[in-house]
Amino acid sequence: MPKLKITETILRDGQQSLALSRMTTEEMLPILPVLDRVGYHALEVFGGATFDVCLRYLDEDPWSRLKTLRSNLPSTSLQMVMRGQSAVGYRHQPDDIVQSFVQRCAANGINIMRVYDALNDYRNLETAISTARREGLTVSAAICYTESPVHTTEHFVSCAKAYVDLGAENICIKDMAGVLRPYEAYQIIKALRAELPAVPLELHTHTTAGFAAMTLLKAVEIGVEYIDTALSPFAEGASLPATEAVVSAFTNTPYVPTLDAAALKEAEEYFSTVRARYLKEGIISPDTLRASPGVSAHGFPTGTYSVLFEQLCRADATDRVKEVYEEIVRVRADAGYAPLVSPVSQIIATQALRNVLDGDRYKTVTEDFRDLCAGKYGRLPAPLEPIFAKQILGDALPLSCRPADKLKNAVEKYRHLVAPYAEQDEDYLTLAMFEDVARHYFERRKMQKYHLDFAASSAYPVHPV
Repeated sequence: MPKLKITETILRDGQQSLALSRMTTEEMLPILPVLDRVGYHALEVFGGATFDVCLRYLDEDPWSRLKTLRSNLPSTSLQMVMRGQSAVGYRHQPDDIVQSFVQRCAANGINIMRVYDALNDYRNLETAISTARREGLTVSAAICYTESPVHTTEHFVSCAKAYVDLGAENICIKDMAGVLRPYEAYQIIKALRAELPAVPLELHTHTTAGFAAMTLLKAVEIGVEYIDTALSPFAEGASLPATEAVVSAFTNTPYVPTLDAAALKEAEEYFSTVRARYLKEGIISPDTLRASPGVSAHGFPTGTYSVLFEQLCRADATDRVKEVYEEIVRVRADAGYAPLVSPVSQIIATQALRNVLDGDRYKTVTEDFRDLCAGKYGRLPAPLEPIFAKQILGDALPLSCRPADKLKNAVEKYRHLVAPYAEQDEDYLTLAMFEDVARHYFERRKMQKYHLDFAASSAYPVHPV
């Protein structure tokens, strides 16, 4: 019976879930040699919201962060999370951009690519998986778990088989909202193990609803070999199960992971000081630290609540969050029961907020929601009701092809656009993902470099007496 293998998420999803991805590279640096000694299967360090937050809030270049982490973690595999055809952005990218993005990730030190599509549409993973395999990366394809009349065990097994056919080397169940119950996990994993006996299985679940530890135990008992956790200072609540607790729970069993206990303890102590500072500064909200069983009713991931809360604040409507959650459930059903994961969770939440504020459902339809219904993000899990489709799309027909087939190659376009700012080869990819945000970051970076160069050139020389 194989021992459990652990992917540590404290540098990515753990701190994203509790601290809005505000952990800086400077804060990570002192503890990297210790993390490198723990013996993790992998460290998740790149992708998700961290790319955006580096540019938008931390004034950091995400590619420089990756290079720094790689050079300071020589013994540990590094994992990234990629949103399929959207890469790390919020809209689909042309194939040549996706290919280039994966290539640069591999060149800068990524070993494992965790890739998912928000709609579980296998077509949106084709380019990412094929490129990653050519670049020698291990591909972990994630099925986005959600609950609906169409998201059955058979549906999830069908997704997994399609991903394996594309070249995925392991299958991850991605429970982003923390709503996967123990016995549902047992049934899904049992079915996956029966259909794909030789394919490694991984579980990524959050403790949001309060039952993740039970789910994890049932998953391991039926055949999951890999699990995602976070060191305890950035675990539990909206985050993932605590690494130390998982190791302790499986002590004296054949599953117990082989990790360096002293290094784990040292890392826990370091991140405890970071957590204390974040609590004092208000970076961590107390609401994210406790279980929220109500998430089972609406399925909206707490980790993406910050975007919705900002929208509520701008609309002076923070007292209407319950109404918005209730409307999210209705909008999601209207939109074919799309799973609530980035970027779809933001699209549905924004439309639900609009419906609530207008007091008239779909009086205002956002462009992103119309694109979602039109198939521009992929095939919806269930077809739209004809009357609703007519209301949202008019006489237009939803796409029947892979959405990226409609996109023109754009590498040369972005190489040209980034030329006034470029300092490294990856800059054009940053611009392609986050055009306005990236441009503002590049302008600040250019100005900072100018000031540094000016200060260096204007310093008075020191002459020996």
